[in-house]
Amino acid sequence: MKPTLRARAAAAVLALGAASVPAQSAPDAPRDPFFWLGEINKASLVINSEQGLLDPAIAPLLAAGLARVIADGNRPGAKRPATVIRFEPLMIAAAGEDVTLLHAGRSSQDMHATYRSAILRDKLLQLAEQLDQTTSTLVDLADKNRDVVVPNYTNGVAAQPNSYGHYLLGHAAGLLRDAQRIRETYARIDRSPMGTTVLNGTSWPLDRQRMARFLGFEALVDNAYDAAQISSMDQPVEVAGIVTSLALRTGNFVQDVMTQYAEARPWILLQEGGGNTYMSSAMPQKRNPGLLNDTRSEASTTVTLAMGPIIQTHNITPGMADPKSVQQNSAMVDSAIATLRRWRRVLNALVLNPQRALEELNSDWTASQELADVLMRKYRLPFRDGHHFASEVVSYARAHDIKPLDFPYAQARRIYAEAMQDSKYGQELPMSEAEFRATLDPVAIVNNRATRGGPQPVEMQRMLKEAREQLAAQGAWIAARRTHIDASLAALDARFDAIAAQALASPAK
Repeated sequence: MKPTLRARAAAAVLALGAASVPAQSAPDAPRDPFFWLGEINKASLVINSEQGLLDPAIAPLLAAGLARVIADGNRPGAKRPATVIRFEPLMIAAAGEDVTLLHAGRSSQDMHATYRSAILRDKLLQLAEQLDQTTSTLVDLADKNRDVVVPNYTNGVAAQPNSYGHYLLGHAAGLLRDAQRIRETYARIDRSPMGTTVLNGTSWPLDRQRMARFLGFEALVDNAYDAAQISSMDQPVEVAGIVTSLALRTGNFVQDVMTQYAEARPWILLQEGGGNTYMSSAMPQKRNPGLLNDTRSEASTTVTLAMGPIIQTHNITPGMADPKSVQQNSAMVDSAIATLRRWRRVLNALVLNPQRALEELNSDWTASQELADVLMRKYRLPFRDGHHFASEVVSYARAHDIKPLDFPYAQARRIYAEAMQDSKYGQELPMSEAEFRATLDPVAIVNNRATRGGPQPVEMQRMLKEAREQLAAQGAWIAARRTHIDASLAALDARFDAIAAQALASPAK
């Protein structure tokens, strides 16, 4: 043992104080590269000293020096180096050159790959949590509006009546798929590269499995070349795909609401004030949807940031650092979180006017397809014939400015006879006047849907229940993953602190 080693390590212990030796003494410290470099070094010390790859006699003193480095970095305003080549000199200064014995079978390549995976893993859990909250709000709003009938649009044109709750559950279904993508991606990121060194492993018999367990990883990146050269480039690109999907969904929803703002009498708006809307500086009547604009802008920023890893990974050799920036990839996920948070705020600010929505439905012919459907389902008329009849009804109504509820039954009979004059199915409209009018009722259309997954009450009840079950499962998954990581790090801290505490009784020589 070099005297300088014991002297420096003992001095580090005295400087820390007996109560300060545990390296987890700053629970609020961010889990940044500095944090994970500390955890990796702690795990290397514990595992290698217990397996004989590091002399157990010097482990306590090296641990004391490492604890000092971590404690110094946890002080307010202190520098927190993010690379091995900047972290290691701090350990040497605190415990002497022998502390580099911890570097057995390691490289900055596998160490950096490990903390990148750990940080991206944490970010995915944050994203999953916000996604869970936004989707829960969406489902609650769907439940509240399950009986509100509104127009749905295709190609920007009012197409069919639907329950607004059913419409919202459609958006929720997409977000629940994104939640599934997060879980699947998490499983691929939650693998430890540690112990693979640079390209093909090391001659040191490292216990990679135990290292993974201490750092909270569920599995290993099996192939040593894959670990830092391929997998570490895959991860931000795969996360970028999820982030892009979330941003696009947000933008789609916002644009649907924005369409109503172009109407003189919208059936859906934002609640005024509270940062949701703002008054035009020139036109007193205008209440601009600022929250919608901000949400769309944030979604666009998210898509822009998500393109970064994809472009940076293009046309480079394996392992290059271009797409691996923790700062850039964290910013990408943070932007997605901000987008979802704004979307949730939009949902909470929506104000629906069910009467106005129904008025819009009854002012146009969004129920016309139901005429063809009923004629085919009940009277066995080929759909194309029924479609032709309904289309002629709509054309006549628009030419004479007639709304669906006011359409004369006699004209319907006449149009049917003309449309079917060359048909073998007869020219007499088989629907009574009462049935004709009921068929054009938007509310009845929604309630009478029979398809699984439709807006009818029984299916809405089923889908709401299943959506909430999926959300609960997602919340439990998030909690379980966080508990697993925290428990793993706590186990590492307990073992490391026990070793470091031994240095308190080691006299300086």
